[in-house]
Amino acid sequence: MPDRKTHEQPYQRRKTAQPVKKKPAKTKQVGWVWFWLGLTGVAIASATAGAILAVSLASTPLLQKKLSPEEEAVFGKGDGFSRSNMRLPEVTRPVNILVMGIKVISSDIDNPPPETKNLGYNALVNSFEGLADTILLLRFNPETKKITVLSIPRDTRIAMQKYGVMKINAANVDGGPALSAKAVSQLVQGVEIDRYIRVNVQGVQKLVDALGGVTVYVPKDIKYRDDSQHLYIDLKQGKQHLDGDRALQLLRFRYDKDGDIGRIQRQQMVMRALMEQALNPLTVTRMPKIMSTIQSHIDTNLSVEELLALVGFSVGIDRSNVQMLMLPGDFNGDGHHGVSYWLPNRRRIQAMLGQYFDQEYSPAETVDPARMRVAIQDSTGDAKAVSALVKTLQKAGYRNVFIDAPLPEPLGVTRIVAQQGDRESAKGISQSLGFGEVRVETSGTLFSDVTIQVGQDWLQKQVVSGRNINY
Repeated sequence: MPDRKTHEQPYQRRKTAQPVKKKPAKTKQVGWVWFWLGLTGVAIASATAGAILAVSLASTPLLQKKLSPEEEAVFGKGDGFSRSNMRLPEVTRPVNILVMGIKVISSDIDNPPPETKNLGYNALVNSFEGLADTILLLRFNPETKKITVLSIPRDTRIAMQKYGVMKINAANVDGGPALSAKAVSQLVQGVEIDRYIRVNVQGVQKLVDALGGVTVYVPKDIKYRDDSQHLYIDLKQGKQHLDGDRALQLLRFRYDKDGDIGRIQRQQMVMRALMEQALNPLTVTRMPKIMSTIQSHIDTNLSVEELLALVGFSVGIDRSNVQMLMLPGDFNGDGHHGVSYWLPNRRRIQAMLGQYFDQEYSPAETVDPARMRVAIQDSTGDAKAVSALVKTLQKAGYRNVFIDAPLPEPLGVTRIVAQQGDRESAKGISQSLGFGEVRVETSGTLFSDVTIQVGQDWLQKQVVSGRNINY
């Protein structure tokens, strides 16, 4: 699959002025740390501390850029979604948050900072006015007690009034967060966007460092060099603890056959790893560093009270209730002729919206097991056990089963991944097999319906049941 680079945009990217940095207020520092702790599941402070914060902080938007009245009207008509009580504020209704990761280099703007001039390469700039490298739509739903994360490929094709056909990542350049929200809302059939968050790549790196790094399993050796940006990526396969710079290397890499789609898989992997490991009392000791490093790298129209409400909600969410999806679609071709796009699949988007975003569309019909595309990724190295699993699935009525490349990460517990968001089909396979952890995420084989990532529990099940797998 071809690389999908920013120079493939079918229009001339406008230069934008470097935003004037303002010294953030002290209350912003406290608000930002609480937001990010909540968003990644890091918020572990007591309800008493939360109550003190709720009383002491102002409920004003934490903006780096002032929105016009017309832009403000784009975001949920300004309706609030939080309510204060004696503890942390709480989320009162389902709320949709647009999150964008922005990358800006010195050549993107007319007046780059003096320290980036005469370097001989295009340095990263602390700005929010560039292309959106990462686009997420987060839904916090207090009615179902779930968080849904929808990843939208940066190369997604969309036609916007006055702008024509474009990649959705360019909307931030042309119209900031308001146009980006309009583009995403149009893409997902009119789902209303309540608030937005923009974070630049330097902020991501510093946040990971402030949190003490992140432990992940790098799925393969990753190496890439771009002297024009001083972007040097060099990671080895295996489980390791990454600092901010190395985590950013993993998050930015997209120069293989899966392009941006593979990067989305790695982004979701890092997000889940942060959520699972950051519930650690040691995080409290890093709060001063977090407060001092992230405030100038974030732009949002969330108020402090709303941030605290999201904190309280996120802390109470079970890991299994965090659902990670990707916008249904397909590539438009090999990319050698014209611009490479991710083409949205309208029918499958509607089914996804009906299931996860409470829209008035019928959820996807139950897939006939005989037609379901079931991929197997083995992490055990036991070919006979995998063969036994295939036969077990076939006996249960699953006829379209295929073995994909082995999973390099060794697993203790088998994961049954609802690759296309069809949780019920994944649960059906789990029930048929009698084991496996069901996950709604896109970490499996890209175009499967369900991916079974085989762990040691399948081998143990064979031993306990007394089955002979040596055939």
